[in-house]
Amino acid sequence: MYENDRAAEMYDLLYEDKKDYRSEAGQVTRLIRAHRPDAAALLDVACGTGIHLQAFAELFAHVEGVDLAEPMLATAARRLPGVPLHVGDMRSFRPERSFDAAVCMFSSIAYMRSAADLDRAVATLAAAVVPGGVVLVEPWWFPETFLDGYVAGHALTRDGRTITRVSHSTRQGDMVRMELHYVLADARGVEHRSEVDMLTLFTREQYEEAFSRAGVKAEYVESEGTGPGFFVGVRG
Repeated sequence: MYENDRAAEMYDLLYEDKKDYRSEAGQVTRLIRAHRPDAAALLDVACGTGIHLQAFAELFAHVEGVDLAEPMLATAARRLPGVPLHVGDMRSFRPERSFDAAVCMFSSIAYMRSAADLDRAVATLAAAVVPGGVVLVEPWWFPETFLDGYVAGHALTRDGRTITRVSHSTRQGDMVRMELHYVLADARGVEHRSEVDMLTLFTREQYEEAFSRAGVKAEYVESEGTGPGFFVGVRG
């Protein structure tokens, strides 16, 4: 998706303004510490440009991030100097150390194409934490909560730059085709880029089964905001 630094810059500009990352990180931290009060080390899988990770770094003594897209990690590295960041696939990444908690935020799990991929991703998170450690996943919409034909848009002007994002999402079986268009205008000119993302509408039962197979007893918790909620559990 984010194959170059310019694409990562567009993403970063939009979402840093659009989402309340600090509030979300606070809720996630409360969920983690409800199960593991002394949690001090956190791994953020699919950390993107590191905005959630930046908030987590203020709440945990040690944080690390993983993402498949190197341009996203390059942006994260500028935001978080000194924080260990790793290129890795959420289905197979194995960290060099264990953590008290491993999280996958912003519905990144929906990029898994099959239940088998979902199983591998949740197993990766579970393998990254110590026994008694917490695994937390922010899912995407469930099949019954997705709105077919949904249109979203956002615009931001800051420091001489204007960026807009519009999207249109349509259901194709248990997948969603999300078409996105970005326009960025600044002193260098106007740039347009588009992409099509394919996201999976996993059922609540599929998430629960993936956690169970990974040796994690999970529960679904509603979000304090407008997001899809969280699956959170403890590794046995």
